[in-house]
Amino acid sequence: MPTLPQQILKKYWGYDSFRAMQEEIINCVLEKNDTLALLPTGGGKSICFQVPAMALEGVCIVVTPLIALMKDQVFQLGKRGISAKAIYSGMSKREIDIALDNCVYNKNIKFLYLSPERLKTDLFQQRVAKMNVSLLAIDEAHCISQWGYNFRPAYLEIAAIREKIPNVPCIALTATATLQVRQDIQDKLDFREGSEVFTKSFSRENLSYSAFLKENKNQKILQILNNVKGTGIIYVRNRKQCKDIALWLRQQKISADFYHAGLTHAQRNHVQESWIDGKIRVIAATNAFGMGIDKPDVRTVIHIDLPDSLEAYYQEAGRAGRDEKKAYAISIFDKGDLINLEKKTKQAHPEPKIIRKVYQALANYFKIAVGSFPMESFDFDMSEFFRRFSIPYIETYNSIKILEEQGFLQLSESFYTPSKVWIKVDNATLYNFQIVNPKSDTVIKGLLRAYGGAFQQFISISEQQLSRFLKMQKMELVAQLNYLAQQNILDYQPQKDVPQLSFLTARYTANDLPLDLELLKTRKKEALQKAFSVINYVSNDMRCRTQILLHYFGEKTNEICGVCDTCIKNKKALGFSNKNNKDLKNQVLEKLSSNSIPVHQLTTHFISIDAKILGKAIQEMVAVGMIGYDKMGNLVKK
Repeated sequence: MPTLPQQILKKYWGYDSFRAMQEEIINCVLEKNDTLALLPTGGGKSICFQVPAMALEGVCIVVTPLIALMKDQVFQLGKRGISAKAIYSGMSKREIDIALDNCVYNKNIKFLYLSPERLKTDLFQQRVAKMNVSLLAIDEAHCISQWGYNFRPAYLEIAAIREKIPNVPCIALTATATLQVRQDIQDKLDFREGSEVFTKSFSRENLSYSAFLKENKNQKILQILNNVKGTGIIYVRNRKQCKDIALWLRQQKISADFYHAGLTHAQRNHVQESWIDGKIRVIAATNAFGMGIDKPDVRTVIHIDLPDSLEAYYQEAGRAGRDEKKAYAISIFDKGDLINLEKKTKQAHPEPKIIRKVYQALANYFKIAVGSFPMESFDFDMSEFFRRFSIPYIETYNSIKILEEQGFLQLSESFYTPSKVWIKVDNATLYNFQIVNPKSDTVIKGLLRAYGGAFQQFISISEQQLSRFLKMQKMELVAQLNYLAQQNILDYQPQKDVPQLSFLTARYTANDLPLDLELLKTRKKEALQKAFSVINYVSNDMRCRTQILLHYFGEKTNEICGVCDTCIKNKKALGFSNKNNKDLKNQVLEKLSSNSIPVHQLTTHFISIDAKILGKAIQEMVAVGMIGYDKMGNLVKK
C-alpha cells in the first residue's frame, strides 16, 4: 500500500516512487520535525517541500531569493491545478495586500512564495499571524550563513517569523553547504530539539572534472566540443564575452547563442527555450543562466573564467549529466586568470567611503529625502545612473551588493513581469461609469470577457492580445487603460523588464549609514579564502579533483574518482589499470595500518612491483593525504 507522500507524488507529479532519502525527508516533515536537506545535485528540492505541504492543511510559506524560480514554481503548480501566490519586488503595495489576503481567507491557496526581505515588512507580519501555516520551507538555505556564499542578511529574519508560527515545522534545503554552514543554518533557523539532517554525497560518479592551463582557450573549447557530442554550457564573467564566444562558435559551424541579464525577457525566453528544445547546441552565458533549469542531457559545462567560490563552481558544473550519463565539467584558465581572480575579489569589497558615496547617489537619483521610507520598488536604469553620477561601474555594482548584504537595499536583476489590472470599484459603480463613458465601455467589456477575476485580484493581461480581441490599435488601448486608472476605476500596471531597486530601511544620511565595518573586513577575508580554494582546485595537478571538492564540503574519502584529468594522468603515469592501482594502494595502507615503515623497507614488501610504479603510487597517496611522513621520515597511514 503506497504511503501518503507516494500517493500525493503519483497524483500531482506522475511518479510511482522516489529515492529513499527523499521519502525519509518527506515523512520527517509530515511528523512536524525541523529538517535540513542537503541535496548537492539540486534534484528533488521542490518535491521535498511540495509533497508534505499538499498533505498538510493550510498554506506552505516558501522563502527563496530567486524571483525567476518563484514565478516558475507558481506557474508549474498552477498547471497542476494547485493554487499558489508569490510576492516579489516590482509589485505594488495594493497588489501585495491582495495576495496576502488571499493566503489568509482563501483555503485553496497552498503555497506562498516570497523573498526573505518581505518577511520583516509590517504588511506580512500582520497577515502571517492570521494565516493557517502548515510548513515553512527555506530554499537556498546557505544564504542564511555569513560563512557560506551569497549571504543574504534578510534570511536572519526567518527565526523571528518562527516565533509567530511556533508549532510549524521548518525545512531548509540547499545544494552547497560546508559543515560549518550546515551547523550555522540550524542555529540561525532556531531548529528545535529532535531535528533531522539529510545529506546526499557530493560525489557524482558520472561527472568527470578537469582543469586545463591553456593560453588559447578557444582552441581548447573547440577540441572539447568536437570530442564530446551533445548540448553544453560555457560560463563566462561578462556580457560582451558571452556574445563573442557564441558568434565565434557559429563561425566554427557549431550552433550557439548567448544569454545574460541584459537581454530582454523575450530574448532570454527565446534563447533558453531553443537550447532546452535542442535547437541550439551550446549556450554561452553569465551566471544569470541556469537557476531552475533542469535539462537532464547536458554533456559539457565549460568555465573559461574562474568562479568566485567552489560552491558556485560546484552548482554550475553540476548542471551537467543530470541524466546520470557520462558528462564533463571543465575549467580552462591561464596564468592571468589566477592573478585576476584575487584582484577581482578585492575589487568586490570596496572601501566604506565608496559604499557611502554610492548610497548617497542612489538616494539622490530616486529623490528620496532623509528619514523617508519608500515602500515600493523603483525601475533602475543602471546606464543612466552611471552617466549621471560618473561612478565607475565595478565600484557601483559591488557597493550595491554590499548594501544588499547589510540589509539597506535589494536589487533584483532584470526580470519580466507582465502587465496587470485590478478593478477597484464594485459592479454598480462600474456600470454607472460605463453608461456615461461610452469610449471606455468597449474596453471594460472586452477586459471582462477576455479575463476573469479582475474584481478580486490583480490579473495578468496582454495588451497585444486584448487589442486584437477588441480590434483597436494597441496605443489606443493603452491610452484607455491609463485613463481608467486616472479615473480610479482600475489599477493598471504596465509590464516591466528592467532591474528593480528597493530601499529596505528609512533613508540615512551617507555619513550616518550604519555599516558593519567588522563584517566588511570578515566578508572580504572569507571571499579571498574562497578565491584561493578555487585557485588551488584548478592549479593542483596531482590530487583527484572530486576528492578536492568532497574535502572542501567536509566529505573526506580515500577513494579517487578515476575519471578526472588528474586521475587519468596519474593512471597513465603508473602504466596499469585503475583496479590494479587501487589494489596496490590498499596493500600499502594495509602494511602501514599497525606502524610506520621507512620507504626503503616498504619496497621489500613489493618485490614483484616495478620500483617506479610503487614510487609513483606512494607519491600520489602522499599528495592526496592517504599517507604521510612522521618526524623520523617514515611513512604512516593518516
